[in-house]
Amino acid sequence: MNSIFDMFSIGVGPSSSHTVGPMNAAYTFVSELELEKVESVTIHLFGSLSLTGRGHGTDRAILCGLMGETAEKVANNVYQTCLESVATTQTLTLNHTKTIPFNLDHHIIWDKKFHPGHANTVTLSAFDKAMNCVAERTFHSIGGGFITEKDRPACPSKTPLYPFTRGQDLLDLCTEHNLTIADVVHKNESQWQDEATIQTQLEEIWGVMKEAIQRGISTEGELPGGLHVQRRAKDLYEQFSASPDSTPGLTTIIDHLSTYAIAVNEENAAGGKIVTAPTNGAAGVIPSVLYYVDQCIASVTYTELKTFFMTAGGICHLFKENASISGAEMGCQGEVGVASAMAAAGLTALKGGTPEHIECAAEIAMEHHLGLTCDPIKGLDQVPCIERNSMGAIKAVTACELALKRTQGFRKITLDKVIRTMKRTGEDMNRAYKETSLGGLAVEC
Repeated sequence: MNSIFDMFSIGVGPSSSHTVGPMNAAYTFVSELELEKVESVTIHLFGSLSLTGRGHGTDRAILCGLMGETAEKVANNVYQTCLESVATTQTLTLNHTKTIPFNLDHHIIWDKKFHPGHANTVTLSAFDKAMNCVAERTFHSIGGGFITEKDRPACPSKTPLYPFTRGQDLLDLCTEHNLTIADVVHKNESQWQDEATIQTQLEEIWGVMKEAIQRGISTEGELPGGLHVQRRAKDLYEQFSASPDSTPGLTTIIDHLSTYAIAVNEENAAGGKIVTAPTNGAAGVIPSVLYYVDQCIASVTYTELKTFFMTAGGICHLFKENASISGAEMGCQGEVGVASAMAAAGLTALKGGTPEHIECAAEIAMEHHLGLTCDPIKGLDQVPCIERNSMGAIKAVTACELALKRTQGFRKITLDKVIRTMKRTGEDMNRAYKETSLGGLAVEC
């Protein structure tokens, strides 16, 4: 089982699978190289990483990783300028140690052919002076910043106190031990780190989310990438802030949720620091819901923070275990859909819902994202991605309210059923609609 801190990770935009994952792969590769033997490296991008990699900054991310930078700690000026720097100098410094010749056109291979291992695949190779290959590894970026190799897991597995793989398992654990979903997940986390560390990490994640919102509602201008998309969050925020009507009605709720979600995803599109939740393309959903609670209902305490994130993380584990959170595998139902289900679950927990209410809220949120395609125009996480986060946040709140008002009794659709359906839908979906920019809205503009 993975820690929730593998699912809520601090990184940079615009894409967890096309930016953070490849950067992690490159950092892993260079960290284990015998640099004294290396005189050149090549980057071979396959499938979706090739088709939308330029728009997502995959080349920039991998170069940063090879330089020894991580998505969590890379300085903004380094991240934003490394591609131009390599292009200008025709050199690359591996792991802050050894400088080698590097030509962007020669040493990066953009291969539209899909690798049999995964839609998002990169092979990194290192060569000595005689052009003998001294190291080569193939990584699959499976969504949320996670990477795998053929014979290696996505990240070190941990033994939980309360293991679960299905939603029904989770409900049964809650009943058997008289626990909430947040309790179950927290007790598992407590097996792996102490409470002080958990608190520090949760508060850091929440801090980065709030900072992304604040930057987003304070910044104007055009997003990078050539689509000429203008930032909207600042204008939206100013519009509803100036309104004399402070009644917490439907329009007010939608204004808040939409503005905060758009703010985060505009920051993501600009390559800013955000929290992968559970992916970068869906990074605005969870912060917008929690920030709405914090700003419009009551300030979020640490106890509430823990309840929200532990609950949402437990729901994310079910999707990751039984389907995927990769847009290249599942379409956007695996990104915004999963984020909406997580946010619905977390909000329902904050509002005092039972484990059954929480499971129901997650199911409702995902049920109404089934079949959602991933079709970013020009491979940029801008259109329609930014507004989709707004819709995901609104659906999360709606799902919470519907679940809390549901009377007890038999229902036909469970979370386990909807996750199985999501997986089949993603597998049946035409590849053109799964983060390749070969179909849908991507071919209309």
